[in-house]
Amino acid sequence: MTLFTLAFPLAAPFWALMILAPKWRWTERIMASPWVPLLPLVCYFALELPHFGEWGRAMLRPDLGVLQTLLATPWGAGLVWAHLIAFDLFIARWMYFEGRARGISPWIVSPILLLTIFLSPFGLVVFLVVRAVRLRSLA
Repeated sequence: MTLFTLAFPLAAPFWALMILAPKWRWTERIMASPWVPLLPLVCYFALELPHFGEWGRAMLRPDLGVLQTLLATPWGAGLVWAHLIAFDLFIARWMYFEGRARGISPWIVSPILLLTIFLSPFGLVVFLVVRAVRLRSLA
């Protein structure tokens, strides 16, 4: 299994807990750890470190052609994939706890988290709208 294919399976159990068992006491305990996104980040760092100089130069002076070339490599695509998986999980973890804190039903949050797995910017915007509506209703 490559690091590319390993990134999502490392995150999937956390997604499953938040979506399928949001009220289970162990879900809250497990998700309370700020280290949850660390597993897919292991893939990121394993891909990043051997190419640190190359990637660093590209980030210091972003150029579309250079980024296209780097992202077209197996390590570049895997690096960005692991980055997306880890940060989507980080955002989902925040949404999970924010939904609980604001009294947003898991019946609403769970489908939004599912959307976030596939299209995280859309999921985040939908959650922010739901959150704003909820906050306005509490005022």
